[in-house]
Amino acid sequence: MENVYENTSVRVLCSKLVLYKNEPGLQWLIGSPFFPPLTVVSTLRCIHTDASSPDYHRESEELRTLLFKGFEVIGALIFANSDAEKNAGEAIAAARRLRKLFCGEREKMDSQQVIGAVADLNGGDIKFFVSKSESSKSFECVNVLYEDDPEKYIWERGCLLRCELPLKLPIYYPVNKPSDLEKIFRRATEAVVAKFKDPKIAYMVEALRKTSAEVPQPVILRGVDLDFDTDLSNVKLLDERAQNSDADSLSCSHFCLESKKGSPVYSAEHADRIQVSVLLNRSVNSEKSTAPVAEYFPALEEARVLVVDYKLEVLCYAVKGLPLRHAVSKLIIPGLVDQFNLVGNTVLPNLLAQHPQLHTYHFSPPGVLHPITVVYELNYGETEMKQVEVRKSLHLRLGLPFDRPLLRIANAVDFFVRDGVRSDPTRKGSTLLKDVHLGIPSSGVSGGSVSMVQGSYEYYHYLQEAFNDSGWGCAYRSLQTIISWFRIQHYTSVEVPSHREIQQTLVEIGDKDPSFIGSREWIGAIELSFVLDKLLGVSCKVINVRSGAELPEKCRELALHFDNQGTPIMIGGGVLAYTLLGIDYNEASGDCAFLILDPHYTGNDEHKKIVNGGWCGWKKAVDSKGKSFFLHDKFYNLLLPQRPDMV
Repeated sequence: MENVYENTSVRVLCSKLVLYKNEPGLQWLIGSPFFPPLTVVSTLRCIHTDASSPDYHRESEELRTLLFKGFEVIGALIFANSDAEKNAGEAIAAARRLRKLFCGEREKMDSQQVIGAVADLNGGDIKFFVSKSESSKSFECVNVLYEDDPEKYIWERGCLLRCELPLKLPIYYPVNKPSDLEKIFRRATEAVVAKFKDPKIAYMVEALRKTSAEVPQPVILRGVDLDFDTDLSNVKLLDERAQNSDADSLSCSHFCLESKKGSPVYSAEHADRIQVSVLLNRSVNSEKSTAPVAEYFPALEEARVLVVDYKLEVLCYAVKGLPLRHAVSKLIIPGLVDQFNLVGNTVLPNLLAQHPQLHTYHFSPPGVLHPITVVYELNYGETEMKQVEVRKSLHLRLGLPFDRPLLRIANAVDFFVRDGVRSDPTRKGSTLLKDVHLGIPSSGVSGGSVSMVQGSYEYYHYLQEAFNDSGWGCAYRSLQTIISWFRIQHYTSVEVPSHREIQQTLVEIGDKDPSFIGSREWIGAIELSFVLDKLLGVSCKVINVRSGAELPEKCRELALHFDNQGTPIMIGGGVLAYTLLGIDYNEASGDCAFLILDPHYTGNDEHKKIVNGGWCGWKKAVDSKGKSFFLHDKFYNLLLPQRPDMV
């Protein structure tokens, strides 16, 4: 018998560790119809079970919202410690059942290859099995390839499409029969869905970029309808180099400008982006001149009108060779329909009461190769316990840590800001430099392992904001940098305090006398810990060393801090304070370097000047000339702020 699996391989884009990072349980394997059938982009945990089996309906409804159109379930991974083939069969069966709900009438089940993966509970290798079709009961173990540059694999090939559509849906219902409201609402929503296929609807496609000279003119697509006969994986892609101006002959690449510049950065935020707008032709062209006509339909009984507000915002992923017409008909329109139905189903139980305030947000969480979409209900704000539980379930599904607010509203990303301008909600009008360590030369440690600050911060140093603190304010500036990190990571909305506000805080908690306010007295690691606890509720760990010569002995502990906590560290010794941003440490040789952000800088906020002057850079404990960076006759305190445990 011919072996149809020979030379078959599964390509895994997500890190192998991602597959293991959750507790044992079922995980869905996510792929794309635009990639080879056996390409795993990410894994999402199955979080809803019913009598130990997946609740397929709830899973499909949530994944339909969470995943962009252009990504879909292509298999499942199960944890087991025996009979890999039997468990692979269960995983494949679960994936097929979910696909039927997830893909609906678009699913061509018999020809779809599905992956069943089995992970050894004892930490062994993951085995991948492939089923060629639903009718075939046989499957076989195949090879696996891990992609070295997954971001490039995804974003060099593809782009993002976005469509925003506000709607007001009037519902007329009889006063004496409020029970008819649900049926009337269902009919009204079905009419809206049908409207997307109306020939009067047109779709305007355009690119959003800051330099208008190079942006192609918008394209209008008319007569786009929903066609489920052709699967996305079977759509004929267009040659990006041979296209004319005819809208029906254009692909997404026509509006892809980043790739034409040869941008070396591959990520969702740097991806090519295309805007799609829905247009309704209310005045149909006619050769006859006709007068306006008003028709009157009297209500047969007393009725009321209820207006339901929708604000749909859909993001989709497409390869650049996909024809624009297919991008709209097979991605944008199904995305609008799914989100419209989701919002409608959420609103329906409370039509006559307080309507839920539903808002759509897009996130690009760390470790997840593709962005996700979340619809939050914000009647009582995002700190209300119902919303906290929603975020916890999302963290569980995505394998995100439970001590970091990665999916709060402030973390949402606007991938379609016009003219390249994106406001920073954490610090409006701030002109301070951020992340000045990026792009600096290497440390010079041979064979070292680098552990660095996670996330962004602002650089605070002497003489900023026309305030002269030269000679005494370095610890204040280090504290301001640390607090800016907590703000930018959205742990707090507290403004970065001034020197005087820091002093007032220390007086309020009883650490200092009132005369301290307005003085030029130094503060150290202990005072910084008091301020962080008072203003942000952040606890700190303090490391004491008797001499600067002992600091290299703490490298392993410091590296662990950056790997687990990721916050900037304040180092205070003698009359000097620094901000530590990273460690490069060779455990075998003991060679190490410290990534120092120096608050003693007094010049202008020019990145090149700061880096070239050594105000931000790697410092060896002892340099090539035998000079010690840390003083051997001074003790040092290191302040290690801890992340709050929150989502």
